[in-house]
Amino acid sequence: MGSLTYDLTLAGLAVGSAAALTGIGLVVTHRATGVLNLAHGAVAMICAYVLRQFVVAWGWPVPAAAAVTLLVVAPGMGLLLDRAVFRPLSTPAPDPARTLVASIGVFVLLVGAAALLWGTGARSDAPVLLPDDPWIQLAAVLLLGCAVGAVTRWTRFGRGLRAVVDNRELAALGGVDADRTAAAGWAFGAFTAGLTGVLLAPLVRLDPYGLPLLVLEVIAVAVIARMRSLPVAAGAALAIGVAQAQMARLHPGGDAESVVQSLGANLFVVALLVAALVLPGVGGAGGSVARAAAPPVRIPWPAWPVAAVLFLLPLGFTGSDPGTAVQVPALAVVLLSLVVVTGRGGQISLGQAAFAGLGGLFTALLAAGRFPGLPALPVPAALAVAVLCVTPLGLLTGWPAIRRHGLALALATLAVGVAVSRFVFEQPYATAGLPVVARPPGLDGDRAYYAVELAVLAGALAAVAALRRGRTGRALAAMRDHEAGAQAAGVAVPALKLLAFAAGAALAALGGGLLVLGVRAFDPAAFDPVRGLLWFAAVFVLGADNLMAPLLAAALLVGLDAGTEPGVAAVVVGLLAALSGLRRRTARTPAAAGTAPPWLPAPEPPPSGARTEALRAPEGGADPAAPAAPVRGAAPPGPPHPGDAPPTPRAASDGGKAVPPGPAGPAGRTAGPAHARPEHFAKGADERGLVARGVRVGYQGFVVLDGVDIAVPPGRVTALVGDNGAGKSTLFHCLCGTLRPDAGRIRLDGADITRRSAHARTRLGVARTFQELAVFPSLTVEENVLVGAEQAGHRPAAPAVEPVLRLLGLDGPVRRRRAAGLSTGVLRRVELGRALAGRPHTLLLDEPAAGLDTAETEALARVLRALAADGTAVLVVEHDPELVARVADGVLVLEGGRIGR
Repeated sequence: MGSLTYDLTLAGLAVGSAAALTGIGLVVTHRATGVLNLAHGAVAMICAYVLRQFVVAWGWPVPAAAAVTLLVVAPGMGLLLDRAVFRPLSTPAPDPARTLVASIGVFVLLVGAAALLWGTGARSDAPVLLPDDPWIQLAAVLLLGCAVGAVTRWTRFGRGLRAVVDNRELAALGGVDADRTAAAGWAFGAFTAGLTGVLLAPLVRLDPYGLPLLVLEVIAVAVIARMRSLPVAAGAALAIGVAQAQMARLHPGGDAESVVQSLGANLFVVALLVAALVLPGVGGAGGSVARAAAPPVRIPWPAWPVAAVLFLLPLGFTGSDPGTAVQVPALAVVLLSLVVVTGRGGQISLGQAAFAGLGGLFTALLAAGRFPGLPALPVPAALAVAVLCVTPLGLLTGWPAIRRHGLALALATLAVGVAVSRFVFEQPYATAGLPVVARPPGLDGDRAYYAVELAVLAGALAAVAALRRGRTGRALAAMRDHEAGAQAAGVAVPALKLLAFAAGAALAALGGGLLVLGVRAFDPAAFDPVRGLLWFAAVFVLGADNLMAPLLAAALLVGLDAGTEPGVAAVVVGLLAALSGLRRRTARTPAAAGTAPPWLPAPEPPPSGARTEALRAPEGGADPAAPAAPVRGAAPPGPPHPGDAPPTPRAASDGGKAVPPGPAGPAGRTAGPAHARPEHFAKGADERGLVARGVRVGYQGFVVLDGVDIAVPPGRVTALVGDNGAGKSTLFHCLCGTLRPDAGRIRLDGADITRRSAHARTRLGVARTFQELAVFPSLTVEENVLVGAEQAGHRPAAPAVEPVLRLLGLDGPVRRRRAAGLSTGVLRRVELGRALAGRPHTLLLDEPAAGLDTAETEALARVLRALAADGTAVLVVEHDPELVARVADGVLVLEGGRIGR
């Protein structure tokens, strides 16, 4: 027994050492560049093939071949990737969304290139680089890790590396050559990838798909290390490797035997799944991938008849049946799921191949009568039941998406896809002995079956088109463009994410079932995780939020491989995705960044004579003379004269008396008390409106808010001021619901709303704006405002939108323009309009004058005074003392986490 334990430990150390090399390379690359290189496994595979080519095909000695492979080819690949692919993505600032897609593109490109150059068959003659002694491999790993740690900690280059990791732009200003540091990181990462590949190749079969996926699973150790700690990454790799080897001793017998064996062979997959779903997400938010994709394109109507004719062509062949063409409509249905999840919902999903495969497998099992608990079903019923069974499984990726974004979500969805492939598709207990999947009667011929597929595809296109339109479509687009802004508009983001993933899983399962019926058999290789990466990249480069993209992608993927050689489609798609950073980054619009770029015209001033009674009574007369503020081409309204007095607000339409503004000061300025006592607001007799009591928030032992009491009474403008770092934003987030305080209570008209979410508070009548612009670039100005009205429950929403557009001067031609590219002044009005469209009784504004000129600030002040006069409770966090003096009825000063007294 002791000898067996020792032998298994040695075997585990061999695998763990290779995994440790992967973890070290991934951590170093990420620390130097901020990129989690998903193509690490593909680089490892290419280096293993290159070494085999040198030794087996060309007869080179192993030492010389290894030296050239590891010291020239591998670092050269890293430098090439840095210079041609990833450096454009870091200038002028990192673009995490495109970086993620570019790494997927490199992965797909290298896999396709290997398939073209060396074929798709597995090879077992990979050269052995190091002696078959795990202690030597372990010593090499430890030596490499110590060397990297020493360089990072004690050298000038290491100090520069740490500076680049902390802040690339600041490090560059301090004299650190960030590009050279990143290039060194890429070269070293590629070297470790190559070393991993040549060490693993003799232990597994060398093929373009297996080895990259195997290394991809080992990303788990880097995730466990939080992309920071080399010792943790190496230790986790060795521990998992030894544990995986020791599980070979377990033989429970019975049905559990196969389960234990699959766990023992795929413990790194389990670690990846647990790390991705349970541990805190890595990589930060990472931006929206859908925003980084090609922008939505209005497809001219003649394109659809042309596409219909092209898809109908296989039915006109008089010779043989369509054959391979039957895969195109089915694959298009699968790819439509990415339009829903990624294109419209903005969520990264790298595991759609798993849901497609489950749909195909369940269809085959149900038709054969092998699905547990159910008899054999007719094929149409089997397909329908399979879709119903897979749809709830979409929550496996939808649930982590609630709190994960960007890279963290990509890893979670990838982990689910890999786990389903390893533990379902490749296991005999699920797929062994499956008979030929028979088609329904009358559809034995490919031509008849192809016609049915086209009908299903047309129905799926219509369903997705309907989902992308209307209230749900606008909510999905809002979530994609700016998640926090969508929550502030009242969108139930968690539920909407679950809906997107469930709908995506249903479509993928439907397409997967059609694929299996098309080829009359279930092939696990058709749904491996590499396929999922390929499908994601194809839809991305063709336009994720474009209904034509799935059709083009399906025809491209099937047609290229069928008409040329396997791997051509992967090369084309991978090249397009890898070089996507060279295209203009359309996602970085003023709406996303919060500032207007220099090539846009100066901000237009909003209207000067707005009245707010129209907000209360849509049929009532908003001032028809209030000018609109058209953008680019239309003459903007003149700025208000400094001596003009603000309009006198009328009574609210509900019959209540109007609350008069404060006394007017010189030049029409409304003079409010400079600094009101906190008790005046925190101890109201009836505690009407929004009230916070004893709010306390701390971060890592540092107290940010220390027992803050504040009230936002109706009919008054309350200003909250203080130095940077005083806790204003933290208090603002507590009031809005985006942050839950450690202690204290938030009440609304006496009801405790401390645990209510941000979108729930919006629907209760608490609206907000953001310091950095939070509009939805892909929607028009009118649609931005419409989202606020719809999510607040106004049905129909149009009566609530029109008066807001008139009030803010957005009812001209600008209403039909997309928010992307509009000036800061217009976008501030759009954001305020979205908040007002829900007819809130409490309005929280975070630096609403940021980026506005004098005329726009003056107009904003008039609107805020009019809103307060109509009974709205307004809280303003603002650094502009003139605006505060003009609009505030009271000013609260936040100092050191407390309200000053």
